[in-house]
Amino acid sequence: MKTVNVIPAYTNPHHPLGIVDLWPMDLKQDTPEIYRWVTQPYAHYWGMTYKTYEEVLAEYTAIHHNPHAEALIGKINGKTAFLCECYDPAHDLIGSFYTPEEGDIGMHILIGPAEKPVHGFTWQVFSIVMDYLFENPSHNRVVVEPDARNEKIHRLNKKAGFTYVKEVQLPHKTAALAFCTRQQYFHAKKNN
Repeated sequence: MKTVNVIPAYTNPHHPLGIVDLWPMDLKQDTPEIYRWVTQPYAHYWGMTYKTYEEVLAEYTAIHHNPHAEALIGKINGKTAFLCECYDPAHDLIGSFYTPEEGDIGMHILIGPAEKPVHGFTWQVFSIVMDYLFENPSHNRVVVEPDARNEKIHRLNKKAGFTYVKEVQLPHKTAALAFCTRQQYFHAKKNN
């Protein structure tokens, strides 16, 4: 079982948005807010819009106990702002639709609803997560499989340097499988 860290998994005290921290999800403390997010219409691609609180808690409890996945809470200046799920594709359903390579890391990201919209906020958060993933030298490539209809995330993925490979039929969605190497990401980030 994973232990709750008393320090963040990642921190950037000098980010343009402020002090950014990524914390392992605390099921008791964070699930109520995450439940509010994932059940709102804007989060329909997350696939939990009609889930009960207990179902959402069960989903994140399963991630918490999965040695090949983690849920991270992104905080900006101490305020919960986004959710990131990371997983090893070799131990996930998506790994049966391509040949996972050593150094692959899967990622999902969900931004919390904004009290006051900030121009470029979503790209900033997306970059925070990518920076965190590639800070780990064992991560060579990020794997994503968003819903094929989710144009907003496709724009972000392409901006970050992802290459789309194919569509795959998962039980809950038609997914667009895409990959981004460390080199692709840092080249794209430098040009944005």
